[in-house]
Amino acid sequence: MIETLQGNLTAPENSVRIALIASRFNELIVKELIAGAQDTLIRHGMSEQQLILVRVPGAYEIAHAAKLLAASGKFAGIVALG
Repeated sequence: MIETLQGNLTAPENSVRIALIASRFNELIVKELIAGAQDTLIRHGMSEQQLILVRVPGAYEIAHAAKLLAASGKFAGIVALG
C-alpha cells in the first residue's frame, strides 16, 4: 500500500497572509488563473484581507518576486501564476 500524506483544507488564523504573484503577460489567461486561485483560497476560509496580489511583467520575473516575498517573512505561502 502507498503511504498517503494529506493536509487540512481549511485556512489558518487571520494573521496568516498568502501572496499571489501573477504575470501581466497573456492577461486573457492569467486573469482567470488569479480568479481561480482567489476563489479556491476564499472557499477554504481565507479572507480577501489575507491575500495580496503582486503583478510582474512576465513569467521570468515571477521567480525573483517570489524570492523577495519569501525573504520578507511576511507570508505563509506564495502562489505563482503565469
